Amino acid sequence: MIERRYPFTISDEKHIEKIVDDDPVMINHIILPKGECVPDHRANSYVHMIVVRGTLTLQLEHQEPHHYPHGSIIHIPYETFMKVRNEQDDPVEFFVVKSPNPRVYGTR
Repeated sequence: MIERRYPFTISDEKHIEKIVDDDPVMINHIILPKGECVPDHRANSYVHMIVVRGTLTLQLEHQEPHHYPHGSIIHIPYETFMKVRNEQDDPVEFFVVKSPNPRVYGTR
């Protein structure tokens, strides 16, 4: 078999999982119910967030928070400080694509 399948969780509960951890790319899958967040941090690679359900609230550096609905892809430059959360009633679900894999920079 040439292809490789990467299953991910289907849920409305908070869930953060690493689904791909290859040298060229890392892909995480995140589900945040209302009021939940990811710990504030700096991007450890070049990041693309792909919102597939709900509305993501994202604050980068000292900007005001922005709201991104499902169907959005957001690019975040390397080492950008970010606050990621769900301020809406419905769960937000998104994929985080990091390229290259953060281990290239000596981080995880």
